[in-house]
Amino acid sequence: MKIEVPPGVRQMLLSTVLFAGMYACVKQLHHLPALEIIFFRSIFSIGASYAALRRLGVAPFGNNHRLLISRGSTGALALACYFVSLHHLPLATAVTVQYLAPIFTAVLGVWLVREPVRGWQWVFFGLSFGGVLLVQQGGPAGGTAAGPAGAGLAFLAIGVLGALVSGLSYNAIRRLRGREHPLVIVFYLPLISLPLAAVACLFDWQTPRGTDWLWLLACGAFTQGAQLTMTRAYQLERLSRVAPLNYLGMFYALGLGYWFFAETFGPLAYGGMALVLLGVGLNAWYTTRVDARAAALPPAGEVVA
Repeated sequence: MKIEVPPGVRQMLLSTVLFAGMYACVKQLHHLPALEIIFFRSIFSIGASYAALRRLGVAPFGNNHRLLISRGSTGALALACYFVSLHHLPLATAVTVQYLAPIFTAVLGVWLVREPVRGWQWVFFGLSFGGVLLVQQGGPAGGTAAGPAGAGLAFLAIGVLGALVSGLSYNAIRRLRGREHPLVIVFYLPLISLPLAAVACLFDWQTPRGTDWLWLLACGAFTQGAQLTMTRAYQLERLSRVAPLNYLGMFYALGLGYWFFAETFGPLAYGGMALVLLGVGLNAWYTTRVDARAAALPPAGEVVA
């Protein structure tokens, strides 16, 4: 039997792969200030987005300016928090903290976009989040140290703040569904983050050298593709259906951390992986089944013979 994967789910799965590439690039550039990486990444994204919008004949600044600015500003703050945590925490730890974002997204969506989370979905979210905690407990044991305990907690708190603000940003994307082209939404993130990062660079600048330029270019390309596919996913599907798929990126983070940054993890991590997969799989199965059942029901007021 052929399994049909919804377009929004396909876009989110592709997004997780592209974000994994971004993780590796940011980690590779750990010697450069985080906001400097965002500065170069924003230049790349503005150029790529504007060129694509002009080619498509789409007005780059859109019509829903308040929502677009909300998406851009929350996205810029979330990106800054995330890059800082990637610099100062082991890769898998920073990514693990970021995986609070799907839960924040779904919970905030109850009030912001009026998309209720069904009862069983809370159970599936709990399974996935429990798996994330197990992975955190089980690894990585090596990698970049976060410094003194107080500093480590501070960077952990920055990561949690980034996840919370990401939830606000993703809800803004959902509210823009059908109102703006996905590229317009993506365009506003670097449009707002570029001047903010430029000001920060005045106080903390290190000139990239040698292969740094290639890593910066790759970071921009990965992030642009990831943001575009993620935006499409949130516009095509319910938040609670696609947001948990972000958890799959944890596997890429663990693999990249092990192979490229010598970050090892213990046996608890394997149990965590299984719980993450179980929670994501059950959520996808449950929402697909419930949506199919709802689509099969006759419209309200219609009498079935």
